[in-house]
Amino acid sequence: MASSTEAVSTPAIADHPVRAALLLGALGVVFGDIGTSPIYAFREALRAAGGPSETAVFGVLSLVFWAIVLVVAIKYVVFVMKADNRGEGGTMALLSLALPVAGRLQTALLIVGLAGASLFFGDAMITPAISVLSAIEGLRILSPVVTPYVVPMAAVVLVCLFSIQSRGSGAVGFLFGPIMAVWFVTLAVVGLIHLAQYPRVLLALSPTYALAYASHVGPGITFAVLGSVFLALTGGEALYADMGHFGRSAIRISWFAFVAPALVLVYLGQGALVLADPAAAENPFFLLFPSWLLAPAILLTTAATVIASQAVLSGAFALVQQAIQLVAIPRLEVRQTSEESAGQVYVPQVNWLLAALVLALVFGFRSSDALANAYGIAVAGDMMVTTLLVTVVAYALWRWPAALVFPVAGLFFLLDLTFVSANVHKIPAGGWFPLLVGFIALTLMLVWRKGRRVAFEQRDQNAIDLATFISSLDRPGAPERINGTAVYLTKETHLVPAALELNVRHNGIVHRHVVLLKVTTEHSPRVDEGSRVRASSLPSGFRLLWLVFGFAEKPDVPAALRLHPEALGCDPDEASFFLGRETPVPSLRPHLSGWQQRLYAFMTRNAVAAPDYFLIPSARVVELGTRVEM
Repeated sequence: MASSTEAVSTPAIADHPVRAALLLGALGVVFGDIGTSPIYAFREALRAAGGPSETAVFGVLSLVFWAIVLVVAIKYVVFVMKADNRGEGGTMALLSLALPVAGRLQTALLIVGLAGASLFFGDAMITPAISVLSAIEGLRILSPVVTPYVVPMAAVVLVCLFSIQSRGSGAVGFLFGPIMAVWFVTLAVVGLIHLAQYPRVLLALSPTYALAYASHVGPGITFAVLGSVFLALTGGEALYADMGHFGRSAIRISWFAFVAPALVLVYLGQGALVLADPAAAENPFFLLFPSWLLAPAILLTTAATVIASQAVLSGAFALVQQAIQLVAIPRLEVRQTSEESAGQVYVPQVNWLLAALVLALVFGFRSSDALANAYGIAVAGDMMVTTLLVTVVAYALWRWPAALVFPVAGLFFLLDLTFVSANVHKIPAGGWFPLLVGFIALTLMLVWRKGRRVAFEQRDQNAIDLATFISSLDRPGAPERINGTAVYLTKETHLVPAALELNVRHNGIVHRHVVLLKVTTEHSPRVDEGSRVRASSLPSGFRLLWLVFGFAEKPDVPAALRLHPEALGCDPDEASFFLGRETPVPSLRPHLSGWQQRLYAFMTRNAVAAPDYFLIPSARVVELGTRVEM
């Protein structure tokens, strides 16, 4: 693990050259989700189509192929991944690009962006549950006796997965990379073997089969089938969210050279198998393998599905870190797990919360078939939000011409709207669960932001003007000046910090050297060390100090000050840090409703304390509390 000083300016992984180890690590983390979709996607789509007729097989294969091409390859890998925020991807990184150029639409765009981030958490729960369950269910082909043990076995595998997250996505990725390389080679080989036995299935690559099937069965069945075809795309959003872990180039090379060909071959292979033996439609993926190879295939599939869960978990951790820095959620413990990349983090509270929710899904739904009904609607909604945000970025930030932006964005938005509509029927059958989780997450974010704004407004309402306070220090009756340096964290540089005001009121003292430190977060993921600190001298021994971090950086205040001691004016290890702690209390004229006050107070109590979050040693911290009416 990096030392505190090194952790301040850890570079983006995109700054490193693409190498074989990086490509292998990307296979182990980024493509696990979409790489295990063939286990259940084709099976569920055929069921929705009503059976393994030749028309249905060709139509489903054509829909799957063109959905992968249009949504994953063109939209995400080619287009959306251009919208990196200095190497970082994901909804929060995209939102931080879009907000500064959104103009009057900032508030609406913020809510939409936070809604997209909230829906991603729904995906982060269902992916591990459905992937691991679908793999272990393959054991029933070997022996139906194991059926009662499928759910407990899946739970054990998932607990093991969540237990190793603290090692970091980089270590996990390079551990899992070789397994996923074997997985994709296996997909390609078994798919190619069955394709060679029924090569006519290659005709399904023509979009005419998708269009002919849709016109033949009508819109009702088509939408039901599309809802299952969408399962082949889950993991596309994780490609973008995990961009900060391995870089855009590594992900693009791995996709086009390795992952996409393997996926196309295995889907075509399943189609060829079902056309040759319609009874194989019951479980076309596992029946691709000969009986003597089935047991090793199930073991490999289980390993691959465990790895698949890593893609959304690492993306969720990165998303949470960015949300904390952008003040969308309360401060949580964020552990940097790599000396090479600031994008690789681990958030213990989120890890174990997701573990509890994933296990609840496994024991609640008890089969991958049932979970397939819950899967898709949250991911489709998140994809639609991504389209909206990247459109704003392309038009307002990149200044692409409207004649280029809006037709392309319109096509992507139409695709997203189609898939959202196709997944609506899943809501009563389980789709409500990820939507409920997304709604709760969005509510928490909006209440936290509103509560923080009200708390700061109330706290600063009677605050003293800084210039007036400094000038009063030379007058009779001024507080006593004592030796030493005091660092006060502040939000408003023109007002006296609450901690300083409390110190004067209760102790009647002011240090001879006072530093008012404002820690800010940029809308970029990282800040150059030369731009980290800015200082300004004030009368009477006061100094203003601005410390700037990117939203993907660990805000290690002491480490940053040690790198810039001239800005502080003294040895950071000799300064005392004074912090104010606001305790929200009910008001006779509340700005928040009763339930919002209770929720905000709960989040405040459970947030990581500022000294711990900024890594300030407890021996150098003095906290002064005040009550803030909400």
